[in-house]
Amino acid sequence: MPDRRSAARTLLVASRPLSWINTAFPFAAGYFLSTGRIDAALVIGTVFFLVPYNLTMYGVNDVFDYESDLANPRKGGAEGAKLPLALHRTTLWISAVLTAIFVVALVILGAQRPLSWLVLAISVFAVLAYSVPRLRFKEIPVLDSITSSTHFVTPALYAFALAGTTITPPLILTMGAFFCWGMASHAFGAVQDIVPDREADIGSIATALGAARTVRFAITLWALAGVLMLFAPWPASLASLAAVPYIAIVAPFARVHDAHSASANRAWRRFLAINYAVGFGVTMLLILCRTEGLFA
Repeated sequence: MPDRRSAARTLLVASRPLSWINTAFPFAAGYFLSTGRIDAALVIGTVFFLVPYNLTMYGVNDVFDYESDLANPRKGGAEGAKLPLALHRTTLWISAVLTAIFVVALVILGAQRPLSWLVLAISVFAVLAYSVPRLRFKEIPVLDSITSSTHFVTPALYAFALAGTTITPPLILTMGAFFCWGMASHAFGAVQDIVPDREADIGSIATALGAARTVRFAITLWALAGVLMLFAPWPASLASLAAVPYIAIVAPFARVHDAHSASANRAWRRFLAINYAVGFGVTMLLILCRTEGLFA
């Protein structure tokens, strides 16, 4: 058994710190912009979607994808841990305990908003269904991208349900665009893993469609996200521009051959960096949109 410090470091890597913001920010932004409050629900929810949620999402995935991860050259660093067998049980237990503690707290905090319980249940189910045996949504083409996008959209939807946010047409457009972004991001991310996934007999949208078609599918979804935001009122419509950098970095791979699909990792690394820049811009827009009644 690895020592505690080494185990903690490995679990930290397994939770994908670079991706924490992708789940914590949608919740925190949605809740704060809806309520204008910094309270227990905001703090507990943000911490939950920052670490425990991601450890459960990615750590559980690393446990059940152990064999394929061993053959995947991009695993073992910032893009995911190669969890030692000795840490598999620990990962599952810590993920379960942390998730249970936070879920109980959030259920109590949401006692006046029963809809929030349903959204939270869907969110946690999607996280587990993606990786656990018997379900393994990650191996069902297209459903894998839908489930992955659910991982990122439901924290925002949960925030709205917990805050009692009025659902407006602009908000629906925004969530629809966000869902398209999530599907596109997952689909493109799967391209770089086509070879190790096929060698491990693991299915995905990319192994089913092939590298080039999957890249074009992702581009189409990012473009659709941009188009949806064009119909949102000003200044929310400016968010349509957020699709441009994603399309720009993946377009060169629109004809990539399956045998060279791992080369898409270059664009994936740029994608991770772009998320922070785009996130900053979207944050500024969200602040402006609150004054326009997008959140109420």
